Amino acid sequence: MNAILQKCELGHTPTLAAIHQVIVKSVVGAFTICYTMLCLQGQSTGRQRMFLSIVVPLFNEEESVEAMHAAIASAMSEVNYLYEIIFVDDGSKDRTFELAKEIALQDPNLRLVRFRRNYGQTPAMAAGIDCAVGEVIVTMDGDLQNDPRDIDMLVSKLEEGFDIAVGWRFNRQDKLITRKIPSRIANWMIGKITGVPIKDNGCSLKAYRARVIKEIPLYSDMHRFIPAMASLAGSRVAEVKVRHHARQFGESKYGLGRIYKVLVDLLTIKTIVSFSSRPMLWFTILSLPFIAAGLACLFISVFALFSQPQMPLATAGTGILLLALGVFLLLNGALAELVYKTGDIDLGRLARLTMRATPASHSTTSNP
Repeated sequence: MNAILQKCELGHTPTLAAIHQVIVKSVVGAFTICYTMLCLQGQSTGRQRMFLSIVVPLFNEEESVEAMHAAIASAMSEVNYLYEIIFVDDGSKDRTFELAKEIALQDPNLRLVRFRRNYGQTPAMAAGIDCAVGEVIVTMDGDLQNDPRDIDMLVSKLEEGFDIAVGWRFNRQDKLITRKIPSRIANWMIGKITGVPIKDNGCSLKAYRARVIKEIPLYSDMHRFIPAMASLAGSRVAEVKVRHHARQFGESKYGLGRIYKVLVDLLTIKTIVSFSSRPMLWFTILSLPFIAAGLACLFISVFALFSQPQMPLATAGTGILLLALGVFLLLNGALAELVYKTGDIDLGRLARLTMRATPASHSTTSNP
């Protein structure tokens, strides 16, 4: 990540100080997401280490952004460790960023990240996680349906030795046909395919150890598959019952139209989980039936050539196509092996991180 030092206004001082222009590489197709991070901070916390970072993606939430901040600040007033709030404006077209900026001038714990256009919830979360400096990172929606009072429960779960604490909206306040039923089907499918039986993968309220979540690549709409990705390295995942409120302002940004995206992402996750560290082996196994069938068709064609006046072109053509498919799968395996060796999914590093994970300890410093 390349940071270019630029001018920025501090929240409580009249002087100009550091700001960063950050480039976050979030793989959405073949594009690179560029955003400007505006760090609106007040007085420095000195050398005290930040314990908790709360990442909240926002998209056209001008009606709820002030109430969202107030709810988080109220919940954090009851804890005794240092925290920061990171609002990620995902290219909102309303006054979401302007209102958040005004809040940041009054609250030194609030930092803002702004996308130049809308990229989606997962890239927004990835940007916030990338900017977070806390030892524990909590993600949540910005529409007030998640309750900030549940954050401390999730953090306490990490203290028991877990790497990820996932919220479970056991009393979900959403429409039955368009939200609840598709969600239950999707959660069942995700559990069966990935082998990680999470009851509510779609709940954005989750807590992570920073050293684990920062090593997990996020792109497309894969924030709901983070537990499955983390399971590759043996991360310990716990579920916690959390509150869920009906939406107070605006309209939901998601509907039945996202089902196909979930299915495509699920196929991707299944490929990663199944092939993981030995893609060449699995692609070789997949190619063997096609190669065998192709050779059989060619053998039949050659045998028929000596016993009949004409070669059965259909059989020979089928054999060639099957052999080509087998070779294609082998080449895919070689490509996957190369991607795994040079890509951003390093299971060895993740395994070392989860192996060293110990119960988190709160900072004894009171709220600023």
